[in-house]
Amino acid sequence: MRERRPPGLLATTFVLLRKDLLIEWRTRARLNALIFFALATLLLFSFALGPDTVLLRKNAGAFLWLGILLSSVLSLGESFRIEQENASLDGVRLAPSDARAVFLAKAGGNTLLLFGLSVLLMPVLVALYDIRMAMSVGKLFEVLALGCLAISAPGTVYSAIANNARARDVLLPLLLFPLLIPALMAAVKAMNLVLEGDPMLQFGSWVGLLGAFNLIYWGLGIVLFPRVIEE
Repeated sequence: MRERRPPGLLATTFVLLRKDLLIEWRTRARLNALIFFALATLLLFSFALGPDTVLLRKNAGAFLWLGILLSSVLSLGESFRIEQENASLDGVRLAPSDARAVFLAKAGGNTLLLFGLSVLLMPVLVALYDIRMAMSVGKLFEVLALGCLAISAPGTVYSAIANNARARDVLLPLLLFPLLIPALMAAVKAMNLVLEGDPMLQFGSWVGLLGAFNLIYWGLGIVLFPRVIEE
């Protein structure tokens, strides 16, 4: 009999991602919490600034990304909790599969959740802050996708690190938020250019910074994550 080879990296990633998305779709607990928390955050920001529509419109991009960032803690914190409770991660590690596939599946699932959340928040942002998009919808989706990728890669690594800690819900944002400052700044600047226009042609520079951040931290995640889950 021919020896059966273990599945490749992409095949294993797809299987694990499909498993996570099916669990999320069947329970919907994390998704519902993300949506309501993000909506409440945007409402609080609008109430805090009052009826000044000019100020609201000027800071709409920052409020959107703050809402996504704060909501991401709920999503990332739950990434490994199910595996921890059911010992599923040990089963995945014992299977003949690449540990990097776990990172790619978890980070990809978190990216899809955050991107879907950001798309759902855009109509709310238009209604609350009376914004008008100066650039195309394609540019908007580009910024949203790159920003969600930038949050998910280091967030998945730190979620795995904090998973075994007692104060994991406190430890995760303490580790993650300082690291995300460059990506958050670039995402806010690029979003403001999409909403208000780009007379100085700065959009490419901020998107390039987001892309470089993603290349660095997705690469580091692929390299370091096997060591993280072995500890």
